[in-house]
Amino acid sequence: MAPDDTVARRVLEATKRCLERWGFAKLTIEDIANEARVSRATIYRMFPGGKDVLFEAMRVHELQEFFDDLQSEVVGANSLEDLLVRTVVTATRRLREDEHLALMLAAEPGTILSQLTSAGVPRIIRMATTFLVPFAEPYLSRDQSVAVIDVLSRLTISYFLAPSEVVDLGDSDSARAFLAPFITTLAPSATYQAGVQT
Repeated sequence: MAPDDTVARRVLEATKRCLERWGFAKLTIEDIANEARVSRATIYRMFPGGKDVLFEAMRVHELQEFFDDLQSEVVGANSLEDLLVRTVVTATRRLREDEHLALMLAAEPGTILSQLTSAGVPRIIRMATTFLVPFAEPYLSRDQSVAVIDVLSRLTISYFLAPSEVVDLGDSDSARAFLAPFITTLAPSATYQAGVQT
């Protein structure tokens, strides 16, 4: 890792910690610089444009970490069903276990909800497509893979934000039972074996 990458990561992690303490509105570049033990000039050089650019970089960084983790859990899936169940269950569990997300939802619900809905969903869908579509393509066409990942991403976010008493997407058995008809509907021509499409 290049030295600049190490410093940038330190700044992004410091931004995350500072947000938990002070929130978006009150947080200053100076607060972040002090927490990261760098100068304000260093932050402005790395993230020209100030707080908005820095916050956007932090969101992208968090999503990359989230999907890196998710990707490691779906490697080795041996069927379309297994892949989609692992994807939804792992994503749901990670969202529920994310202490930073929980703190920010409690402190700044409006800002965080917008990042999980209107403002943030396009970014989440793009990242999910990049990371997960290659895993679906052995079972589905490219267009089917993109559609399935899009729908699963929206379902996962929706059920995380508004938990159901009927469906638990963090539980493998519940998620499998819930997803079975959707898999059939979204990909009626695909078999469940890798590399075999009808």
